[in-house]
Amino acid sequence: MSKIDWDTAASVADRFAGESELAGTYHERRFALDAPSYVARASELVAHETGLDLPGAPDVGVISRSQWVDTNIRAFTALLAPLRKALDEESETAGFGGKFMGAELGAVLGFLSKRVLGQYELVLPTDDDEVGDSVFFVGANVLGMERQHEFRPSHFRFWVALHESAHRAQFKGVPWMRAYFLSLVDDLVESGAGEKGRVSRIAATIAQAREAGEDPIDDTGILGILASPEQKEVLNRVQALMSLLEGHGHVVMDRIGAREIPDMGRMSRVLTARRQNSRNAAVMRLIGMDMKLKQYDQGAAFIKSVEKQASWDALAMAWESPEALPTLDEIEEPSLWLTRVSG
Repeated sequence: MSKIDWDTAASVADRFAGESELAGTYHERRFALDAPSYVARASELVAHETGLDLPGAPDVGVISRSQWVDTNIRAFTALLAPLRKALDEESETAGFGGKFMGAELGAVLGFLSKRVLGQYELVLPTDDDEVGDSVFFVGANVLGMERQHEFRPSHFRFWVALHESAHRAQFKGVPWMRAYFLSLVDDLVESGAGEKGRVSRIAATIAQAREAGEDPIDDTGILGILASPEQKEVLNRVQALMSLLEGHGHVVMDRIGAREIPDMGRMSRVLTARRQNSRNAAVMRLIGMDMKLKQYDQGAAFIKSVEKQASWDALAMAWESPEALPTLDEIEEPSLWLTRVSG
């Protein structure tokens, strides 16, 4: 089985990521000095808001776009493994398959590296058992947003820290969460292993969609086309989990921000418009980011509905076990989840 051409991936990612005039400046270095204080304050407030423990202190860093790409490349390799397997098994030229996959991965990572503001590292699906407990800010992107929209740096950086600290609470405060998340990634990869005639199946799916006048690429992007029926079932579980986590993180971030940050409302409106920017719609749809955008909205609506129908504390039932997590149907109809877990 051929391997991904890492040189191609890195080269393409660099071209897509581009350079920022703010990278490596004293503004970024000053940000790096202040970043731990933003995360420490955010961690305390998130723990109080969610009732989830945030033990210890994470490593905190301000990194470049290329460093973000390096950190994520193994994670995206795992998530895009179906594409690699399809090429490796059915391409006549293994070298071509490796270069093609490298270019595909590099384009995705390069595009995302210009958009991401922060990241909590523990959730990455790598093979490393010693994955660090780290919160990263992509310095050039945060600084660029502050300059473009005239955000007060201390407010905007703290707001981003709230979001990443909320994710840290989910993965550190819920003991089984990381293992469950990684098990879904493993299931996604393994459920497609050994499938025969993958390319023929994909071609038939695309042809059927076109005959029906439908777009073959849905909100799961290219991965949705590549996925086998078994993988689609796993994708549904992944989407349900990420809707819960993203929605919970978004609500916690905004709720604390509304109390602590005077200009939070304007920052939230700007970030919402940025996510919905039609200029990047085609690319985001291709790589499956439409699914992530829906996760923010659907997950936040689920959280707010549960709180309205029951209470904020009722959300703690979701953290009891993997079986207590809402399904996609329950994300869309929260009363179904409340009836099941409280019955």
